[in-house]
Amino acid sequence: MVNSSAQSQDDPIVLAHAKADAFLREVTEQIDLDTFNPDDSEVLKRLVECMGDSRGMTRLRFAETLAEIGEAATPVLLDGLANHPNPVVRRAAAKTLTLIADPTAVPHLIHALLNDQDTVVKGSSIGALARIGEPSVQALLDILGTKDLPESTIGHAAWALAFIGAGAKEYLYQAIASDSSVVRGAVVGAIAKVAQEEPKPELFEILVKSLTDVDVDVRCEAAAALGNLAYKPAIPNLIELLDGGDGETRRAAALSLMKVGDRSAIEPLQAALAKESEVAIQGVIKLAISQIK
Repeated sequence: MVNSSAQSQDDPIVLAHAKADAFLREVTEQIDLDTFNPDDSEVLKRLVECMGDSRGMTRLRFAETLAEIGEAATPVLLDGLANHPNPVVRRAAAKTLTLIADPTAVPHLIHALLNDQDTVVKGSSIGALARIGEPSVQALLDILGTKDLPESTIGHAAWALAFIGAGAKEYLYQAIASDSSVVRGAVVGAIAKVAQEEPKPELFEILVKSLTDVDVDVRCEAAAALGNLAYKPAIPNLIELLDGGDGETRRAAALSLMKVGDRSAIEPLQAALAKESEVAIQGVIKLAISQIK
C-alpha cells in the first residue's frame, strides 16, 4: 500500500507550492531583518514569477511583498506586465504596480491598457494609472482625444480622470477647451468630482458654461453634474435648456432641476410640459414636478 503522505510529497504541484512558500518566508524574513538586497534582479524576477501561483492568497502575499520592496521592483514588474505569457502574472503585476504607484510606470501601463488582450489586465492597468494620479493625467487626456478607440477604453480613461479628481485640476482647466467632445465630456465629469470635494466658484462656472456646449453629450453631462451637486444658481440656465432643440438636453435639464429640488422650477417645468411633444420627456417633466412638490 502506498503511503498517501509520501505520494503527496512527490506531487509536482505540492512540491512547487512548498518551494514557493519557503521562498516567500525567506524573502519576508530578510525584509524584516533589513538584510534584503533590492538590487538582486534574479530574486525580484522570481517573486514576479511566483505571482502565477494557483493559490489566490499566495499571489496576494507575493504582491504585497513586492509592494513592500517598492520602486526597486518596478522594472521587473513592468517586464512581467509587458512580456509574461501568463495573464495571471500580468494581472498581478498591474495590481502590484497599483500598490507601488511609481510614476515611471505610466507609459507602460498605457501600453498595456491599449494593447493587452486580457480585459482584467486592462482594468488593473487603469487602476494603477488612477492610483498614480497627476503623472497619469496627460496620458489619459491623450487617450480620450484619440479617435477609433473602443468605448471600454474611453470609459476606463474617463473613470481614472474622475478618480484622480483634484490632482488633475490644472490639466482640467486647460482641457475643457479641447476640440474633442469626448475630452470635454470626461473633463466635466472630473470637474464635478473635484467640485464635490472643493466647491469653488470657478469649478461651478465651468459646469454652467458647459450647459451650452455644442455637443449634446457634454451638455447632458454638465446638467447631470449640476443636479447631483444640487447647485441652485444654475436653475435659470437649466430652465433655458427646457426649450432646447434636442430631446436629450431637455430631459437632462428636467432631471437636473428635479435633483436640485427648488420650488422656483415648478412653474417653468409646467410651462415646458405644456409645450413638450415627446411623450417620454413629458413623463420625465411630470416626475420632476411631482418630486419637487
